[in-house]
Amino acid sequence: MKTLTVRLPDAIVAQIEAESQTRRVTKSDIVRERLMLAPDRQRPASYEAIADLIGSVHDLPPDLGARKKHYLKSTGYGRKHHR
Repeated sequence: MKTLTVRLPDAIVAQIEAESQTRRVTKSDIVRERLMLAPDRQRPASYEAIADLIGSVHDLPPDLGARKKHYLKSTGYGRKHHR
């Protein structure tokens, strides 16, 4: 196995440490378990979070993906505005 160093918020570290002591397993085991479960839990939740937005934007040019720079430039996006 390879080693990976990550920085976590204190609250998450406290949860991992508490669970590690309660279950008497290493913190690494807890993190590995959570990472293995994460994709199953997050995919449906992520979709559900934006499902109402899908298809809600109308009147977009059909070639927007290919000509995004052209359309951004035509709207003035990125130009400095005078105060």
